Amino acid sequence: MSIEVRNLVKKFDDKVVIDDISFKVADGEILAIVGFSGSGKSTVLKLICGLIPYDNGEVLTSEGDIAMVFQYSALFDSLNVYDNISFALHERKDLRSKYTEEEIKKIVSQKLELVGLKGIENKFPSELSGGMQKRVSFARAIVTKPNTILYDEPTAGLDPMSSTLIEDYIVRLKRETNAASIVVTHQMSTITRTADRVIMLYDGKIVFEGTPSELLKQDNPYTKQFVTASLEGPMKMKA
Repeated sequence: MSIEVRNLVKKFDDKVVIDDISFKVADGEILAIVGFSGSGKSTVLKLICGLIPYDNGEVLTSEGDIAMVFQYSALFDSLNVYDNISFALHERKDLRSKYTEEEIKKIVSQKLELVGLKGIENKFPSELSGGMQKRVSFARAIVTKPNTILYDEPTAGLDPMSSTLIEDYIVRLKRETNAASIVVTHQMSTITRTADRVIMLYDGKIVFEGTPSELLKQDNPYTKQFVTASLEGPMKMKA
């Protein structure tokens, strides 16, 4: 078991944003976390990777790296693609003496080829499309051979064709790395094309857990409202 969340609670001041949730993600599995804006989806990712502390509960992960792919790539604008991807290998104390520069060049080249961007090491982020930047961020995420990959809205701001390409690479990286993966999304195509299982959050609680096909059956008022994007139902949009 690569990720196990037990009775996780997070508060900001007096507001409970994650309210006693539990779930597991196995190696080689993709879990989609869905829900309307403000439901706590991205907060869960930040709690798992340690960007923010939780107030109660446990987050258990297998030994190894946790990689985070941010919503808008978060590449360093002043660094070229090679330096962006190799950043952790050069800067992390536990990695900086592990590889020679020639070995790092080979690793970067392999990761770029894996995401379909061979030979762009010298380009800067400003020279790349949004979809290409996203794929570079994928290559950067897997350069440390993580056993857990977290994706925060990986298709945000992309056109439909670029979204499809990104979804295909999420599935490909799962197969190549056998990592436990969590994808935070609100996009139906990302859910149906990438996820093995889905949990839906509302008001910090899990209101649905099942497969994408079970989500599409709309067997409860929460899934029905989400799939149909209706304003009518138990979930109310936050102001």
